[in-house]
Amino acid sequence: MMSDKYRIPFGKLDVGEAARRYIERALSRNLVSEGENVREFERRFAEKFGWRHAIATSSGTDAGIVAWSAVRELSGKTWGKASVVTPACAFAATANCLLASGNWPRFVDIDINTLNLDLDAIGKSLDDARLSKPVGLQFVAAMGKSIPARDIARATLTCNFKIVVDACEAFGATFENVEVGHFGHTAIYSFYPAHLIVAGEGGMICTDSDELADLCRSIKCHGYGPGPRFDFAHVGYNSKMNELTAAVGLEGLERFDETFEKRRGIRAMLYERLSDFQDKLILYDDAPGEIISPHAFPIVLRDEGRDIWPLYRHLEEAGIECKSLFGSLPTQHEAFGFLGHKEGDFPVAERIGRTGLHFSCSEYMTAEDVDYIAKTIKEFPSGEK
Repeated sequence: MMSDKYRIPFGKLDVGEAARRYIERALSRNLVSEGENVREFERRFAEKFGWRHAIATSSGTDAGIVAWSAVRELSGKTWGKASVVTPACAFAATANCLLASGNWPRFVDIDINTLNLDLDAIGKSLDDARLSKPVGLQFVAAMGKSIPARDIARATLTCNFKIVVDACEAFGATFENVEVGHFGHTAIYSFYPAHLIVAGEGGMICTDSDELADLCRSIKCHGYGPGPRFDFAHVGYNSKMNELTAAVGLEGLERFDETFEKRRGIRAMLYERLSDFQDKLILYDDAPGEIISPHAFPIVLRDEGRDIWPLYRHLEEAGIECKSLFGSLPTQHEAFGFLGHKEGDFPVAERIGRTGLHFSCSEYMTAEDVDYIAKTIKEFPSGEK
């Protein structure tokens, strides 16, 4: 929900007439658990983004937990005996979903030019004879960038593992007209208010594999088997989406093209206005063949010896809601300290943690908001820049 604290907040849940009709449809049936709205949301989402199957879940994190549980089962690995290559710099849910599904995160560093997995770092991890063969690789399309998903998919083609694309920040992101999720065997999406399709909460697993889809549908509903009512074939969860969430998500899906274009326009204006500061800031634009999904607008200080937090506080005090660029999960976040990594293991991720932030490029923003952000950055004391 939009906060009165901020002139420019990150996310907004705007429930319109279409969503209210879908909500009323559910309430008229006295049904809130999965039903007609969820089925329709799954069907239309799969059609929109070109998938054979779409499986709705209660959150984007649950989509990851269910998908990676299915991948681990298909690999034949028992709980806690599987590992997954994953970026050190990402939102915490990317590691949490691996641990919750019985997989160990095998962190690798990122490329500062893309904020995504570094191809050379992946190669070194896969070539490390001390490590067991991973069951998969998680490509997180950070800040809506799709590069280098295609190159990673090609380079690991003979590795015989599954690639799951975390496209929670990357609805509609493409490289050479291929939607980023399709560079993997499976993709997951989230409908949190900061994202391009908003349902308040909720997630989606997409795949073209009948086997993987059937397994995900079972796992997300307690692991039910094909037999009698309480026949459980798999370890599972209660990760079902409800009818009210799907109702709001259906409206967001109907608005998607308009939302995408509006956000792309705001993002382009931000890039143009902030280009004056490129001697101080690293900005991220479409690479050749790429269309970035306008999830948010990231910036990174060029001077890696400086700290982003004074600028972060300056923007927040001006009413511009900011978030960090996540930083290194294994070395800059206490929650993952038990995994045994040490500072310096992931230098680029750690640098991003010290020098990066992101703010909104929401469809609700105006040209005046863009000017205000540029003006606020310009007014930041030069001695701290």
